[in-house]
Amino acid sequence: MRIISLNANGIRSAATKGVFEWLRQQKADVVCLQETKAQEDQLSDPMFRPDGHHCFYRDATSKKGYSGVAIYAKREPDKVLTELGWDEFDNEGRYIEARFGNLSVVSLYVPSGSSGDERQQFKFKVMDWISPIFAKWKKSGRDYVLCGDWNIVRSELDIKNWRSNQKNSGCLPEERSWLNDLVDKHGWVDSYRTLNPEGQDYTWWSNRGNARANDVGWRIDYQIVTPGLEKRLKRCSIYRDERFSDHAPFTVDYAD
Repeated sequence: MRIISLNANGIRSAATKGVFEWLRQQKADVVCLQETKAQEDQLSDPMFRPDGHHCFYRDATSKKGYSGVAIYAKREPDKVLTELGWDEFDNEGRYIEARFGNLSVVSLYVPSGSSGDERQQFKFKVMDWISPIFAKWKKSGRDYVLCGDWNIVRSELDIKNWRSNQKNSGCLPEERSWLNDLVDKHGWVDSYRTLNPEGQDYTWWSNRGNARANDVGWRIDYQIVTPGLEKRLKRCSIYRDERFSDHAPFTVDYAD
């Protein structure tokens, strides 16, 4: 089973850069997109319904052309969920879940706090509110793959400029502690770090300067999975040869 996660930074923009041609070659079972930045009625072109895939979008309703998540699946899901029960979060289009038997694949877009304190405080509220939901999922007996842009690095291995970013959103001690506790204390599995214990690969680069060319990046895109899937992790990759977005696609292959 192959799952790909990508923050598209605008699905229409990524389409002009060849993302759908690339996805067609990957033969993924499930693709999770974040930051689609479009309303579904703006995606009438057939390219936004890739051949052979069942496509589901959850747009932002609070602000058009903002946020948004999507899932493309080869197999038709048994059920698709798009709300977690808090309007302030749900209306920003940050969650969609596809269920296939006992497996749930989630496309999740955790807010960024980089635009200012108001959004940082909202990010902290989301972190506190969603933690019990993660705990409930883990106890449910279902297998979960939480794909997405979490807007948080875990450690010095996940960011090029560690020291200079200690007071910046995405690398704040409180954020890192929350995400590390999810893995280290609550038993969720960081697929990349499990497969690459000492890896120093990034999934996002600022558009400023020559960050991407100089590999001054952050690893903020994850596939976080329930413990039962840990032994099924086979390999993962971050694709950088083409630039569809300021993020790179993150692919994980799971044993069937």
